[in-house]
Amino acid sequence: MTEKIHRSDIYGDLKNRNEKEASPLIPASTVILLRDGARTDDSSVSQSGEDIEVLMLQKNQNISFGGMWVFPGGRIDDEDYDGEGREAADQMKAALAAAVRETVEETALSVDAEDFVYFAHWTPPPATPKRFSTWFFAAEADNTKTASHHIEVDGEEILNHRWIRPREALALHADGKIDLAPPTWLTLYHIDKYPQVDLALERFRKTEEKIYKTHVAKDKAGVRVAMWHGDAGYESWDPDVAGERHRLVMRENGFVFENTAEEY
Repeated sequence: MTEKIHRSDIYGDLKNRNEKEASPLIPASTVILLRDGARTDDSSVSQSGEDIEVLMLQKNQNISFGGMWVFPGGRIDDEDYDGEGREAADQMKAALAAAVRETVEETALSVDAEDFVYFAHWTPPPATPKRFSTWFFAAEADNTKTASHHIEVDGEEILNHRWIRPREALALHADGKIDLAPPTWLTLYHIDKYPQVDLALERFRKTEEKIYKTHVAKDKAGVRVAMWHGDAGYESWDPDVAGERHRLVMRENGFVFENTAEEY
């Protein structure tokens, strides 16, 4: 069966499922900056009424995740660690520090890690060319210590920015007009359920963070499927196993999230 790969599928050739033979994990973090309603002080703003808007950045075609629309963030550098510690608590502090630093570098926005809500962690499968092990945080832009929401991108690593409704970004992706990596797509999918920022953040605070240790395999139709804990095919890497679903079906014509196993 011919393998059918969506252009936004970042997960590699699937041949290697052995963690011991995988490329090393690269610690990274990202922050989803949210706000209510549209503004008129920025020409890039989507005039969308009162729905949640998310800050998204377009990456240069010639770097990792080239051309994709992403949230502010990047790899965790040595400078982000407080001392020599690498324990779980140190990792979290470093992830917060990196998200703040990368946001300043990529957007010129000064944000406060005290406002961040940790809601997810993503690990790609062993075959992924660059394996970013990423902490996902969310924050309300208006609650950060930002003097101004004027955003500046460098025009080199980041080419463009936009405040956009999640459903609008998902529609553009479905139409082939923008590229979104699976973690970005699924984050937007879940945020789109909430009409206001405070409702989204409240839900994230009350719900245990999601751990996405991703397994990817082809189904019998040749479609690649990303599976997570709770999916019937997760442990066996077999999307065709009958039972509960917790997966992203990455069809050539678009992504479809299927879930009967996890509470969101």
